[in-house]
Amino acid sequence: MIPGIGLLTHNRWAVPWDEVPIAAAADFRATVIAAVRAGARLVLFFGVPETGGLDTGRPDDSRSDARGQTRIVAVLADDASGRLGVLSMLAGESYPALTPDCPEAHGFEREIAEQCGVVPDGHPWLKPLRRHPPDHPPLGFRAGPYDRDAYPFARVDGAQVHEVAVGPVHAGIIEPGHFRFQAHGEQVLFLEIMLGYQHRGVERLLEQLPLERALAVAESIAGDSVIAHTESFCGALEALGRLQKGVHAQTVRGIALELERSANHLGDLGALAGDIAFAPAAAYCGRLRGECLNLLLELSGNRFGRGLIRPGGTGFDLPPDMAAAFRDRLERLSRDVEDVAELLFENESVRARFEGVGVISRADCIELGFVGPTARAADLTRDVRHDHPYGVFRFAQIPPATAWAGDVAARAQVRRLELRRSLEFLAEQLRHLPANQPPAPCGALQPNEFVVAMTEGWRGEVAHAVLTDGAGHIRRYKVKDPSFHNWPALALAMQGNQISDFPLCNKSFNLSYAGHDL
Repeated sequence: MIPGIGLLTHNRWAVPWDEVPIAAAADFRATVIAAVRAGARLVLFFGVPETGGLDTGRPDDSRSDARGQTRIVAVLADDASGRLGVLSMLAGESYPALTPDCPEAHGFEREIAEQCGVVPDGHPWLKPLRRHPPDHPPLGFRAGPYDRDAYPFARVDGAQVHEVAVGPVHAGIIEPGHFRFQAHGEQVLFLEIMLGYQHRGVERLLEQLPLERALAVAESIAGDSVIAHTESFCGALEALGRLQKGVHAQTVRGIALELERSANHLGDLGALAGDIAFAPAAAYCGRLRGECLNLLLELSGNRFGRGLIRPGGTGFDLPPDMAAAFRDRLERLSRDVEDVAELLFENESVRARFEGVGVISRADCIELGFVGPTARAADLTRDVRHDHPYGVFRFAQIPPATAWAGDVAARAQVRRLELRRSLEFLAEQLRHLPANQPPAPCGALQPNEFVVAMTEGWRGEVAHAVLTDGAGHIRRYKVKDPSFHNWPALALAMQGNQISDFPLCNKSFNLSYAGHDL
């Protein structure tokens, strides 16, 4: 275990909030930076109003009066030992920024400035993380009135350098996001991505709504990651409510998660094929993705799994006859997947278009904290199912799939390998599905406790942190989608590539706007 990173805990273990150490600002900064340099990574970094709290009612979710104090919380993961470290400090209007020495903190610190009005002094890129209405400026910025149409984009000056602006409104059915290219001819020198158009106040809603309505919000954080986010939501509440799930429910939830992963990986492989006009694989993968979604539909009544994951178990059962039918259909699906994978990856023109485009190095992934297939495609094994196992994954391991090149081809290959291994896992679990047990009711949440619930979604690590107050009510709810980590990877990957590579490179990450914007 990497030493010195505060209170030690595990994924989905609730701990007393009073036992989380409060360090002096200099010690907090030094400890977090030293732990990251020793191999830990930053899972969460957020603020909790400690004194002088003021509910502004603003859509930027500001949670503390700048005159009060905010408790800054860092959650670090030691993947080698499967443990988490939690450390905190108290901050007033500002604190020394970690980003100059810990680049993976840069997005978290921009978020803290917006949400809590606490400025990370010395942050090299302190810009708005999410867009805000002009009459509600973010509290953390001191540069005068905030003009949402005057976002301070970076510019590259020079002869024949030109700027290309794309979005936020795009062709087709797609969420909004703005991309600003600085280019010399066709070569991209720099890409800046501005998001926040999908900001809905998710965290505040999860703090205020009753359970049934909060479940609907959790399922809507990112519409293609319903199972992953609801699994983390329920995992956190189950830990705080001391609720034990039966083995059958754990298995069904694991099956649903891998069906979600399989559907999205098939969709991405098909979309990558479509971006290079390789129509046979594009059409084939689209049909196979529908098979996975149809299985989720039969299991839950919804093609994306809404209504399935519930505290203590599942909203719907998977009886033996349905499990046998699922197994037969997945066996046929596995054969079809191998056929289309061979069609796609053995084609020389496909390989020529994928290879060498949008490269992300292993060092980039470590320095900037990238997760999921993005990291695994650069030979960095980060997988919550393996490193911080939960539910059925404590008993049935899925070996992480990795590649080494870090390009579009590697990210596609990781999806291919994960798809194969997910289908093998599904067949095994459906063949040996445990007997069902009645779910236990969810008890009251324990007061003054803190928990982090992590799930390996198909894009990577989903993390929900929940803090209760003295009455057992939710005091602070923090959500992190893997896209929060990985959007900077797209900007980095485009440097030196052609503008025409952007659709292909973008799809190779396939990040969520809504998951980032919350």
